[in-house]
Amino acid sequence: MSTTETPSASPSPERADAPERADRQRLHPLSPLLHGAKSLFVIVAALSWQTLRQLGPTHFAMVVLALAVGALIFSAVGWWNTGYQVVGRELRISDGLLWRRNRAIPLDRLQSVELRRPLLAQLTGLAELRLEVVGGSKAEAPLAYLTVREASALRERLLELSGRTPQGSTASGADPAAAAHTVTPQEHLLLSVSNRDLLISQLLTPQAFLLPVGVAWVITQFVMEGSWTFIGIASTVTAMAGVLLQPIRRVLRDWDFRLARDPGGRLLLRYGLTETRSQVVPLHRVQAVRITWPLLWRLTDWLYLQLDVAGYGAPERGNDTGSDRLLPVGDRDAARFLIGTVLPGVDLAALATTPPPSRVGWLHPFGLRFMGVGLHPDVLVTREGRLAREMTLVPYARLQSVRVVQGPLQRMLGVATVYADAAGGRSGVARDRDLAEAWALADELARRARQARQPVSPAPAGLAFPAGPVPPAGSVPPPAGGEAADDSYWQRPPQA
Repeated sequence: MSTTETPSASPSPERADAPERADRQRLHPLSPLLHGAKSLFVIVAALSWQTLRQLGPTHFAMVVLALAVGALIFSAVGWWNTGYQVVGRELRISDGLLWRRNRAIPLDRLQSVELRRPLLAQLTGLAELRLEVVGGSKAEAPLAYLTVREASALRERLLELSGRTPQGSTASGADPAAAAHTVTPQEHLLLSVSNRDLLISQLLTPQAFLLPVGVAWVITQFVMEGSWTFIGIASTVTAMAGVLLQPIRRVLRDWDFRLARDPGGRLLLRYGLTETRSQVVPLHRVQAVRITWPLLWRLTDWLYLQLDVAGYGAPERGNDTGSDRLLPVGDRDAARFLIGTVLPGVDLAALATTPPPSRVGWLHPFGLRFMGVGLHPDVLVTREGRLAREMTLVPYARLQSVRVVQGPLQRMLGVATVYADAAGGRSGVARDRDLAEAWALADELARRARQARQPVSPAPAGLAFPAGPVPPAGSVPPPAGGEAADDSYWQRPPQA
């Protein structure tokens, strides 16, 4: 049976409860130009110097022009078919040229909305929004591009509808365009990183140290062979640029880094030179904190801090494109202050750990004394690494699972590795612990995770582990009575 709506002078109860619907909005008209320029840059960069020599300058320019026109037309058609609208507590995005896509993003799953401004967007006064949702491995449907004012207003609206914006966190009457990249009077500046320290820290990297050796070797080869062709010189310059790409990218990414806190208690991160970023991180979404001491940075007692944030995919080792930085470079006092801010009650100077048993020394001939694990009142602490030393802090309330893994060599030595997994993807790893200690550690982590998720109450008597380093195997008392029935799983005796 079908029905037809008729106009009515007074709204019906169904209409009164209907979700709020905004008109379908388009992106900024300059979006096709910026997308076309980005695609053209990637295509031209993919063309080698050999292609330029084969085609010649004139034909190469014609090919680039044809590619530019094609990229612009393709981007313009894509822009015409792209739109977004907010319907109730959903953000609906439609896009696609050959395959049309209509996505509805529930704002209840929204974790954060990041505002980014690449170089071309800065020159044209535009910005893009990147939405991070629960369980997503990458940004969900980035909106590129909007004006800075529209992007800032849309971000606050989405965060408000998702329940991520505490009341009073956004000052009324503040200019969103100015607040997106500057610390406003309503915000409290916690820390700003000196650009001089940032430059020096990237000079203290293996790439910068080995670059003069590489340049000298290339010059020696040219002098001995006596050939200085254009292709050879261009290829050498390209190779040297590739070596320095990572330090240069870090400098451009973390330039003018500032960390502030808004009235609602959220962390506000702003950084970047060629691409400025404005990120909002609620403290309850922090899953883990990692502290790293690179080898050459230890000469100046520097380190850097990274966050695991719910909604962001776990960054791969060596990948610096994620939005997980907390301190690009700083000393121990700055790290101690920031860790106490992000994880209240945690003091970096009081995080003691104990190493694995000495019988696994032949598995780690150089790094055994730098490995360890410790249980503290609020966090699990693990450390490892010989050249670049790392320490990971995982709050008990953020633990998602606990694993005990034992390989063939570990079974021979009677040891096992305990993994404490958080939602952000990075784990706290206690490597090569005595088998009885590993099972007791897993039992204690599971118990503390349950207790941390419960309402605050007096601690039960007879903790299996006190705060501090993990006691040696065999010194752990049995769990107190009244524990859950599944605790017996972690108390299983070592297998023969």
